[in-house]
Amino acid sequence: MHRAFHSAARIGRKVIGRQPVGRNLTVFPDDVFITSFPRSGNTWTRFLIGNLIFQEDPLTFNNIESRIPEIYANSDQALRHLPRCRVLKSHEAFEPRYPHVIYIVRDPRDVAVSKYHYNVATGRHPENYPIEDFIPRFIAGEFDSEWGTWAEHVVSWLSTRQEHPGFLLVRYEDMKNAPMAELGRIASFLKRCSFRQIDTSPQQLERAIQLSTPERMRSLERQQGHRWLRFRKEREIKGYVAVRAAVSGGWKSVLSQDAVAQIESAWGHIMTQLSYALHLGADAGR
Repeated sequence: MHRAFHSAARIGRKVIGRQPVGRNLTVFPDDVFITSFPRSGNTWTRFLIGNLIFQEDPLTFNNIESRIPEIYANSDQALRHLPRCRVLKSHEAFEPRYPHVIYIVRDPRDVAVSKYHYNVATGRHPENYPIEDFIPRFIAGEFDSEWGTWAEHVVSWLSTRQEHPGFLLVRYEDMKNAPMAELGRIASFLKRCSFRQIDTSPQQLERAIQLSTPERMRSLERQQGHRWLRFRKEREIKGYVAVRAAVSGGWKSVLSQDAVAQIESAWGHIMTQLSYALHLGADAGR
């Protein structure tokens, strides 16, 4: 009886449009999607863009899902009622319906480290699980099977949209090293797509950057994270932290030479195209 009740409740939520919509959302022609493989800086980018668009009221974990929502935490009904133009978070591999895409790519060696800590923090692996055992499983796409491997995800977008005017490629590392320049590129893209009225002056870019620092985001998460819809349950049970180190190149002090070799052998040719220097030389990934 108990199981039947919950099954009926799930069906009821789906029928009335309360289920998280995911890939099946309604897409409007002025939508902008912040898209990336998981653990690539999507939440930080949401804060940067949200603090640029909503200049009168900074983004927080209390209002993020009503301003720059993700498609996996909200129903289609809720998303359709948001004011247009919408900026939405997605982790989907190539989706031809997306009219405008800001695609974030991150060094897969850092993605691997971030994913490892995520899995440990959320109880998917015990705390003493060896990262050496994790790396081949990560390369095989075992933990994000719905989106494929890092390489499959990246190539799915670059091979189909890289020259498209509605597509902007942003490297996480460039945002860390030159946030004004990269947010300026994002701002110009937003104005070309749908957000023609936003103030993209240097003062407003700097304001958005200062309101989106890892330190401020971690402080907001400590205060508000337990109310953040997307990871509420994981935080309460496991103490999960969304904004962790927020660094680039951290893999150098974490991954063994063998782990680095495995990643570069699998994906070196794509990493090189994205200007990520390899430690195995020019033949990696061939």
